[in-house]
Amino acid sequence: MTTEVVPHGVAAPTGDRQAVAARVLTASAVLLGVAALLSLSLGPTGITLTALPRAIGALFDPSPDAAAARDQLVLLDIRLPRTLLAMFVGASLAVAGAMMQGLFRNPLADPGLIGVSAGAALAAVATIALGNGIAAPLLQPLGIYALPFAAFFGGAITTGVLVAVAGRHGRLMIGTLLLAGIALGALAGALTGLISYASDDRELRDLTLWSMGSLGGASWPKVVAVLPFAGLVLFMAPRLVRALNGFLLGEAEAFHLGVAVERTKRTVIVATAASVGAAVAVAGIIGFVGIVVPHIVRIIAGPDHRIVLPGSAILGAALVLIADIAARMIVRPAELPIGIVMAAIGAPVFLHLVLKRGIGGME
Repeated sequence: MTTEVVPHGVAAPTGDRQAVAARVLTASAVLLGVAALLSLSLGPTGITLTALPRAIGALFDPSPDAAAARDQLVLLDIRLPRTLLAMFVGASLAVAGAMMQGLFRNPLADPGLIGVSAGAALAAVATIALGNGIAAPLLQPLGIYALPFAAFFGGAITTGVLVAVAGRHGRLMIGTLLLAGIALGALAGALTGLISYASDDRELRDLTLWSMGSLGGASWPKVVAVLPFAGLVLFMAPRLVRALNGFLLGEAEAFHLGVAVERTKRTVIVATAASVGAAVAVAGIIGFVGIVVPHIVRIIAGPDHRIVLPGSAILGAALVLIADIAARMIVRPAELPIGIVMAAIGAPVFLHLVLKRGIGGME
């Protein structure tokens, strides 16, 4: 196999590796398609996609019969928005993880590493606990957007503090950013625990279930609410390919390749805050997606972010869909929190990767 320096600033293999990368993207897309079909077909009601024509017909029928109305409710108003929301959440978390790993040049990095997830979770918990009390006048005008905006601003405020702490003479010090992120994450976790401690029984149950992760409340308004935030990171990711590939060689080398190093750092962190904040707001805390998915893509297809970013988006969406299907079906008609299912899937896979590959650089 030979290598060449591609315009995106990183030595990328040709030949076999390119064929492997194409197969990874194709296989991930097929897996996502199958997972989406299963997500729309499976559920405790027993309604399958064979009822889809009748459900669509009910949309245009001013007085549909009971069976058609039921099919429309289950397929189009419950399962379809839940499927789309799972795809948005999985893709956003995976792409955010891939960008963070590229920024830190460490395959074990993820959005939670710099405290963004904890900051977003703190804001979301405060919104849930105080939304019907002292914060109601501020939150009611936002309606369905209150929780996504709160989580986004929680992540953004955490990001602003990190940039202020880690910024030195116009430069963002990655080491300081990491240490400050760990400290802020611990502080946000403590404040989240304090709010939970002060909550009543109903609020405490809501907070506990939310913190485990769930897509059970998926609806079209939630899809509309999360779409701008999830779309932001997916829109920005292709524009960061060249910069992230340059970062693989080191900051100095990236600078000499023409990468705007400091602007790239800030862009990645802001995009991560937006995507993680939105995902946390609508689905709670879902772990391992941002670590495991980019790591798998990178191991199979190589470090080139032209493959890592889209591959992570597609595979991340598929993985969260599969976890959500399992959450719905394992204890039906009840439902497991998706965070528990994702941890059960992700932890063994991550442990296997660590034991098999070791903890190293971005090879």
